[in-house]
Amino acid sequence: MPSLINRVKPAKSLRPDPAPSRWAWRMQRLMLTPTFRFGLRVGMPFCLSLIAGTIYLSDDARRAQITDIYTNTRASIEQRPEFMVKLMAIDGVKDQLAADVRAAVPVEFPTSSFDLDLPAMRATLMALPGVKQATLRIKPGGLLHVDVQPRVPVAVWRTEDGLVLVDIEGRAIGAIAHRGERNDLPLVVGDGADTRLTEALQLNRAAAPLGDRLRGLVRMGERRWDVVLDRDQRILLPETGAVQALERVIALEGAQEVLTRDVARVDMRLAQRPTVQMNKEATQEWWRIRQISGQ
Repeated sequence: MPSLINRVKPAKSLRPDPAPSRWAWRMQRLMLTPTFRFGLRVGMPFCLSLIAGTIYLSDDARRAQITDIYTNTRASIEQRPEFMVKLMAIDGVKDQLAADVRAAVPVEFPTSSFDLDLPAMRATLMALPGVKQATLRIKPGGLLHVDVQPRVPVAVWRTEDGLVLVDIEGRAIGAIAHRGERNDLPLVVGDGADTRLTEALQLNRAAAPLGDRLRGLVRMGERRWDVVLDRDQRILLPETGAVQALERVIALEGAQEVLTRDVARVDMRLAQRPTVQMNKEATQEWWRIRQISGQ
């Protein structure tokens, strides 16, 4: 009987498994995710910095120290000579309006340009009655330049409170004590006269042949104009075509001297039927003559 020979198989050599472990495989998958990589690069440093900053600034003394450093640094920069404003120049206005502009910008020089709120200063100037436009600039050399465009008065508006100068937009510029201060400007009276100044100026130019006889223009019912002359005469103009109606009356004056006679009213409100009203004395004389003629 053949002998039993224990045959022992040679042991196989142990080779490392090239496959990663489960956790290593998951970590590699995470590293391939853009969001995870962004969190490692940005989110984690930010969170660490935030935590460190919060811990550092939780102390009141440290916060006060940082505030003092910031304040002193800013003050040292703002007070440098190149940032200091030493003078203010005002162009475009003079006399009283210039004084009003200077009073509206109460700046004590020298002062830092960082302390000047130019938009707020401009808004203050624009609120002045006589200012139409204002520009503020800081020029080299420490000069605050204020360029003002004033409102130009075109008429004198008589209101319940007195005489007021108004510009072409109807904006009040300032009050005057009496009419003689601005005889060069036409006088307008009545509610709504300030809103129709363009038409009033056209009527004033059309009435130029009347010369010194013209006293002013009265806005009636916020609808139409009356031209007031001396000797208590009036020309009643229509709502539309007022300039043309006034020119017709002036043409009649040149041809027949209508306004030179004892006329109180020339009513042009109906273009097809102009009406002339005599004054009280002329009417009484007319009736007296009729009575004599009737006898």
